[in-house]
Amino acid sequence: MKKTKENSSKLKIIPLGGLEQIGMNITAFEYEDSIIVVDCGLSFPEDDMLGIDLVIPDITYLKDNIDKVKGFFITHGHEDHIGAIPYVIKEINVPIYATKLTIGIIEHKLKEHELLSKVKRKVVKYGQHINLGKFRVEFIKTNHSIQDAAALAIHSPAGTVVHTGDFKVDYTPVFGDAIDLARFGELGKKGVLALMCDSTNAERPGSTMSEKTVGAALETIFAENKERRIIVATFASNVDRVQQIINIAYNYGRKVCVEGRSMVNIISTATELGYLNIPDKTLVEIDEIKNYPDEKTVIITTGSQGESMAALSRMAAGIHKKITIKPNDVIVLSSHPIPGNEKNVSKIINELSMKGADVIFQDVHVSGHACQEDIKLLYSLVRPKYSVPVHGEYRHLKAQANIANSLGIEKENIFILSSGDVLELDEESAAVTGKVPTGAVYVDGLGVGDVGNIVLRDRQHLAEEGIIIVVLTMETGSGQIVAGPDIVSRGFVYVRGSEDLMEEANNVLSDTVIKIEDSNITDWGKIKTMIKDDLGDFVWKETKRKPMIIPIIMEI
Repeated sequence: MKKTKENSSKLKIIPLGGLEQIGMNITAFEYEDSIIVVDCGLSFPEDDMLGIDLVIPDITYLKDNIDKVKGFFITHGHEDHIGAIPYVIKEINVPIYATKLTIGIIEHKLKEHELLSKVKRKVVKYGQHINLGKFRVEFIKTNHSIQDAAALAIHSPAGTVVHTGDFKVDYTPVFGDAIDLARFGELGKKGVLALMCDSTNAERPGSTMSEKTVGAALETIFAENKERRIIVATFASNVDRVQQIINIAYNYGRKVCVEGRSMVNIISTATELGYLNIPDKTLVEIDEIKNYPDEKTVIITTGSQGESMAALSRMAAGIHKKITIKPNDVIVLSSHPIPGNEKNVSKIINELSMKGADVIFQDVHVSGHACQEDIKLLYSLVRPKYSVPVHGEYRHLKAQANIANSLGIEKENIFILSSGDVLELDEESAAVTGKVPTGAVYVDGLGVGDVGNIVLRDRQHLAEEGIIIVVLTMETGSGQIVAGPDIVSRGFVYVRGSEDLMEEANNVLSDTVIKIEDSNITDWGKIKTMIKDDLGDFVWKETKRKPMIIPIIMEI
């Protein structure tokens, strides 16, 4: 009957990350024997992920279906959408499709990982359609806080899905054209099965301000501080913001110095590709800045989020090799703290203020994400049958679900998914039909995935309670304990101030050794367990702490 055909020919939408969090965006679209993947991002470690550098998505599902995977489509060049590519592409080497600047930034990453010659890349223009397997993917112009952002219209035999990527509606962008609202309207007229819309600002009423308003605010700061050095910290990827700062600096006859590795990388890529116009002799190297009076210089730097290794943090802490904060400096933080970074940003503001600098952080940033009225506009143009909120924590997704519902989409047609959910849909129906494995893979140094939850738990334990090592020496044949037990501790108590405690711990272990000898126990496992139990009980009773106890037995 008709039913089997329907079952085999539904479109599956499978988010492998990026839901219930900001970051690690990656979504698989599957139709019969074809899978395409939209975005491939990382997220940054939480406070409890000790020693972890990056977190990337678990791509087990893609590896298990590698024959079906046709390509990656990337919406824009932010880390939470491209950061995992060098790690994922090693296991799933399929072509990458993106707009010019996005490909430029991805290529820089691939070069760092020595993968450039191994990966196929294709620069896509707005309005272009890419046919891959059962899919036809179209790139649509949008605005965001990085140039060349795109929404995707994913056409499949089951219907068209519009994925907005990260977007805002900016009628007066600094560079290039405004969002292609007309194309969204045309797609809406033809019929759209589902809209996957950016939810980051779905809780905020009104519309998102244009990037040009930041230029006006910065202009005022420059006009009011003609006799002082100005340092502006912003996101490295916000090329339009950098362009505005350079333009204003040039108008005021100031030289510009760019500081921070990621800032230098993106600016050189953007300049090469023609997304940034820098007037001649405006940029100076950091070593040359001392040749100009303070009031004739501007420093654009990374670190607006208070990241400990970023340039601004090093300046604030007084450990930057080339730049020292002076009492007359004006420092502009041109960003909002990302949720969770508020403490770090506050610390930086305090440190800079203590050095006598004036810190300005109000009204010098606009978001790159759509607020409620812009989201409503998009829904009204696209008129989807189903709503699938993406990009955000649960509360953001819920806020967007409420917007969709207020615009007349029935509750049963709105799907707040979790990472790993399989949403199967066509014109007739949509339902979550299963789950695929997802999760976080930790990158620590050069190790990818070799640090798991157990290692992190041990690191937490060591950080909180410290470690005690007990060393014993046994005679091979007889099993006699000939030396020890000796105790070494780190991060538990300061030994010199706790001689009595250590002496008592030694006595406890001596009793344990006598017990072991009297009972003729020679099994190492048993001996270690007895040492751990007896010493652990004593330490808990005396200090109410549970350090990690590691017995080491040596043979002679």
